[in-house]
Amino acid sequence: MEIDSIAKKLLFSTVRVDTELEDGGQGSGTAFIITHVHAKGATPFIVTNRHLVEGVRRGGLVFTRKQEGKPALGQRFQLNIDEFPAAWFYHPDETVDLAVVPLRPLERAARALGVELYYHAVDSRRIPDAAAVRGFDALEEILFVGYPSGVWDHVNLMPILRRGTTATPLELDFEGHKQFLIDAAVYPGSSGSPVFVLRGDPARPHRPNGMTIWFAGVIAAVFFREETNQLVPGPVPAQTASPAVSAEMIDLGLVIKSEAVRELIEAFLRRWIE
Repeated sequence: MEIDSIAKKLLFSTVRVDTELEDGGQGSGTAFIITHVHAKGATPFIVTNRHLVEGVRRGGLVFTRKQEGKPALGQRFQLNIDEFPAAWFYHPDETVDLAVVPLRPLERAARALGVELYYHAVDSRRIPDAAAVRGFDALEEILFVGYPSGVWDHVNLMPILRRGTTATPLELDFEGHKQFLIDAAVYPGSSGSPVFVLRGDPARPHRPNGMTIWFAGVIAAVFFREETNQLVPGPVPAQTASPAVSAEMIDLGLVIKSEAVRELIEAFLRRWIE
């Protein structure tokens, strides 16, 4: 497969997270790779939800191997990390459900074992600024990538691409927090999935690939209908062998805005690089 389109590159932007919980149970979720350009260079990170890595005994990050600059489809490399929660740096605001770990030490560990990792990182410059956000309509087409209900192509190591729309305007902070809603099927295992807005590119209106893609945010929660018919948001749980969630999900996902990812990365850089 030639990696010659935005959608194909997005297939290699995510990392599957397999976890062993403190109670011995197994879980899975989604993380993704982002590169942030700053004054001292460019640093790649892996991003996921805080709730996905807390309370975990150990975790594994599943990558595709690289051979001769191309993805070796189906050739898996899993980097296992003991004391998994301690490896992550959390957003300084404990109410923001995000965590990051720098990728370069993990790449060095892989190279020490003779393995090169294949991935396409999201560029933090695709985080929309205030002007770009003002240009978004109240209803925009979105695309997200991950491992819903633990489903993936385990032979080729491919995540699942899904579409939906925004359900609240990106220009507004839903309920006063840096978040918005999407109308899409969000399931356990979608935790940590990156969400992108796809828009026609006015500079290339007559070309079939004339699309602009913006990194809009990270899936963190889904709305449930409880027995009382109340609608309540709750974290998207990791996919487990015996799901603990019995309430009905109503296909409304809560997404943390991508600007919070940038805040988290900049907080990490201030602490560890400056």
